[in-house]
Amino acid sequence: MPPPSDEPLADDTLEQLRAVSVATVTMQLLKRGLRHTFIQGSRPLNPQHARFAAEAYTLRTVPMREDLGTLAVLADPEYPQRKAIEACPPGQVLVCDSRGEQRAGMLGDILTTRLMVRGVAAFVTDGPMRDAAAVAAIEFPTFCTGSAAPASLAAHFAVAVQEPIACGGVAVFPGDVLVGDPDGVCVIPRGIADDVARTAGEQELMEEFILERVRDGAPVPGTYPPNEATLKAFEAWRRDRT
Repeated sequence: MPPPSDEPLADDTLEQLRAVSVATVTMQLLKRGLRHTFIQGSRPLNPQHARFAAEAYTLRTVPMREDLGTLAVLADPEYPQRKAIEACPPGQVLVCDSRGEQRAGMLGDILTTRLMVRGVAAFVTDGPMRDAAAVAAIEFPTFCTGSAAPASLAAHFAVAVQEPIACGGVAVFPGDVLVGDPDGVCVIPRGIADDVARTAGEQELMEEFILERVRDGAPVPGTYPPNEATLKAFEAWRRDRT
């Protein structure tokens, strides 16, 4: 099991992760042996408002069953979908397991707006959204697989919050750290988030230097990945910047 979700992160971990790309984070996770961390199929509805880093608050669903999935449940504040909207803490990301189901949207513009107003960092799911054009106009990171007009009860019954879920083929535990940008979303196990944040910044600085070298005509062999000479040149370049 991962560390408990209330284990504190370093003060600057989320800030550092917001400053790096999802591609960088997935490379750092790959270096640590973690290959299945990128949520498949989930893309930002508004790429101009896609960047975030936040702790996960999870919502789990199962396939709809007609005797349970009645319209009456939507008025119940304890129905997990409605409960999650009001209970997800400000600054965290609501992550929903839609099981890859494409027949119904998990949220629409009203519930998404409520998340934004409450200060939630983002919404991530592996299914579509209702009112997708309206949601795309909201300055709020929303990641999904596309659009579907039917309401969630057409395909889903929400059963729990703050339990381990699967989202886009990735295991997400409450308190894991998710990072999003226009490429999509990846999941960092909470126990290594501080270390990933630290080394991700170092990687991006190195890649900034490498990109400059490539633009100046350097060949890929010896430059990317860097050989000993390139590493020495990088250290000199970094000293000159300080």
